[in-house]
Amino acid sequence: MNLANMIDHTLLKQDATREQILKLTAEAREHDFASVCVNPYWVKLSSEELDGAYAKVCTVIGFPLGASTTAAKVAEAKDAVANGANEVDMVINVGALKDGDNEVVKNDIQAVVEAVKGQAIVKVIIETCLLTDEEKVRACELAVEAGTDFVKTSTGFSTGGATAEDIALMRKTVGPNIGVKASGGVRSKEDVDAMIAAGATRIGASAGVTIIAGGTSKSDY
Repeated sequence: MNLANMIDHTLLKQDATREQILKLTAEAREHDFASVCVNPYWVKLSSEELDGAYAKVCTVIGFPLGASTTAAKVAEAKDAVANGANEVDMVINVGALKDGDNEVVKNDIQAVVEAVKGQAIVKVIIETCLLTDEEKVRACELAVEAGTDFVKTSTGFSTGGATAEDIALMRKTVGPNIGVKASGGVRSKEDVDAMIAAGATRIGASAGVTIIAGGTSKSDY
């Protein structure tokens, strides 16, 4: 697997246009990125553009706050899959985690996992920048118990992004059989190499083309 095959080529800005999404999908097709990661509105177009391509279509659920109801997240996930999404990255209920409401957090994740089972893989965004190390571990444990395929560091829209230290902690917690995705602030091949060395198996970045070319992006995601 080459580097591009590990990158979710990402455009989640709220002002993203059709032209920008078409550019994203064309780049994903050209370079064989793992996926494009787009907001739900753009899933159908992305799926059409990537028909037959190596790159899959990834979208985000309960994004970026994670504070939607479980029913809303489930409906959003089902709709995304119906429109062609192959992967869904859902945000946990961060407030519930901090309150110690473990069952709420687990059930929220599990409902989305079950809603798309056999149709899409699930990545659970724990938003590491808002959590203590103990909370990061608990979030990862709950995600695994709920049946997730991946745990993911960040939305890229909060107070910080991925760090190698967080990736290492997440990998240690989930073990070898669950994916770990680093996202937020990954701007260069050096950043990617550090994340992979720490245990990441997927990278979320808007700078995928720049990264595989060996450059450095100024983008925050």
